[in-house]
Amino acid sequence: MTPILFVDRDGTLIEEPADFQIDGYDKLRLFAGVIPALLRLRDAGYQFVMVTNQDGLGTDAYPQAAFDGPHSLMMQVFESQGIAFRDVLIDTSLPADNAITRKPGIGMVLGYLKDRGIDWNRSAMVGDRDTDIQFAANLGVRGFKLRTPQFGGDWDWAGIAHALADAPRTATVQRNTKETRIRVSIDLDRAAEPEVHTGLAFFDHMLEQLGKHGGFALSLHAEGDLHIDEHHTIEDAGIAIGQALRDAMGDKRGIGRYGFTLPMDETLASAALDFSGRPFFVFEGAFRRERVGDMPTELVAHFFRSICDACGLNLHLKVQGDNDHHQVEACFKAFARALRQAIAREGRELPTTKGVL
Repeated sequence: MTPILFVDRDGTLIEEPADFQIDGYDKLRLFAGVIPALLRLRDAGYQFVMVTNQDGLGTDAYPQAAFDGPHSLMMQVFESQGIAFRDVLIDTSLPADNAITRKPGIGMVLGYLKDRGIDWNRSAMVGDRDTDIQFAANLGVRGFKLRTPQFGGDWDWAGIAHALADAPRTATVQRNTKETRIRVSIDLDRAAEPEVHTGLAFFDHMLEQLGKHGGFALSLHAEGDLHIDEHHTIEDAGIAIGQALRDAMGDKRGIGRYGFTLPMDETLASAALDFSGRPFFVFEGAFRRERVGDMPTELVAHFFRSICDACGLNLHLKVQGDNDHHQVEACFKAFARALRQAIAREGRELPTTKGVL
């Protein structure tokens, strides 16, 4: 999914005042730091949409020619630096018109609300006026008010790029069914002691391995129908974790993407995984015991399959050994270590030739 940065024009991309004449190109001044910031956000996967109020544009009071020349020059400068705008949306109404297309109204961007390819959680609005921040609130995205002499504000372009491009990859999933109630929160960019409670002690111990050896913060609380059996709790926990991983990964830019092998005493486990977006699970292993602690061994493979289906993950998991406790634990640890490698950021490139994962 693609995040969108909605951007005001005057006082945001270029400095105020915006009263530029056709023969006054020398008066055009880009806002300090805007080009480096937009380049960084472009490399982080953002697309840009300009959203601007131009009061009475096209009237005698504000001739179209007075706008077109400087605006064209500004666009040429951005294009020369590798910055392209997905769209330029201009409202020409006057404040007294109270048009729904005039910011803070969101009439100009209604079409974007129907686009299922937009990552609204990461999208944002940058402007210099309170109406821009209200526009962001009306749209349901984060708003950044630039620091200007005219209207105040707390942000500069470098800070905005940092806040958006370096934002931690987090997700919270609440999965409620007639059989289970599960809440999972993860932060892929923060290490922390896992907080896990499912009512199944051995399963808790295994999930703790995911967070600890995966190198990310994991919190999971589950209430399930354990009076029936363990199946629903373990399966739905896998689904919720898979959904959280998928949501937190975003467009997967910069990730390592692939695999790990781990020894544990007499046991050897291998987890080869790929965040390809195509779910597939292959398991090779055999357990002698029906249970390890309070966890049925038949649900080990089922748990990982549930993660793969919900996350769009390709996982080949193989284990061999004599001790079933070691085998189960090695599966979770190998998977966790493979996750650690795969989710680690190694840059900003998307690791695929397809253009999307």
